[in-house]
Amino acid sequence: MRSDLEYVAPATVEEALALQATSPGAVYLLGGTDLLPQMRAGRKDPPRLVDLKRIPELHEIGPTEEGGLAIGAAVPMADVETHPEVVRRYPLLVECVKTVGAWPLRQRATLAGNVCNASPAADAALALLALDATVCVASPTGRRAVPVGQFFRGPGQTVLPPGEIVTRVVLPASTAGFSGSYLRLSRRKGMDLATVGVLVGRANGTAPARYRVALAAVAPTPLRVREAEAILEEKGLAAAAEAAALAREACRPITDVRGSAEYRREMVAVLVRRGLEGLA
Repeated sequence: MRSDLEYVAPATVEEALALQATSPGAVYLLGGTDLLPQMRAGRKDPPRLVDLKRIPELHEIGPTEEGGLAIGAAVPMADVETHPEVVRRYPLLVECVKTVGAWPLRQRATLAGNVCNASPAADAALALLALDATVCVASPTGRRAVPVGQFFRGPGQTVLPPGEIVTRVVLPASTAGFSGSYLRLSRRKGMDLATVGVLVGRANGTAPARYRVALAAVAPTPLRVREAEAILEEKGLAAAAEAAALAREACRPITDVRGSAEYRREMVAVLVRRGLEGLA
């Protein structure tokens, strides 16, 4: 870590944008659970850290005008998983957030940070993809919303150009009430990345039923399997085997230290089927 590193803590999003713009290579700091270890290891060496944690609007969790729920970019995952409205309306998100590291890590790590990291194995980002969430972004030219399904470009890559700030993540009213499970394989429990992650959900009280099938760590980005969802909505849980086969075909895993591509494909089918059986 460089000895001349400059640390600044703006009070507004606009001030943060200006501070980043005047220091090429400056980076934003929220939880720091990924950034700070990379800096200590010398993999990142920014001239300026722009700490966003003192910006009030980034700490809010509250309803949107459309009936959804907005989660500020600086809200720790521990607060997300225990917030009454998140627990009541978006239990699938809670299922995924609880698998991210250990409790002390989730007291610092943020939902926005998990999305911006753009890991193919990101647990919380998988739930946001399945729930049709949007990422709200601020730039020097204004503010915009990006659907999570369009946010990822590849491993560690998003559509954000340098300097933009994620201000909040918005969960829509249309996916409130989805429940189900997140099944995850890893080499060990705790803080290891997923070898395979499978989220399976169903909307309660809708006719016909609506389903979600999403996969982690088996493609360059978190992957939603719409073909599997469609066949489940057409045939119900009787099509569990067909949905599992479609998920297996949709994934594009690699072979690495956590598992072979073929192992990952087979485990996707097993876990999708197991998750759907849990909905019966």
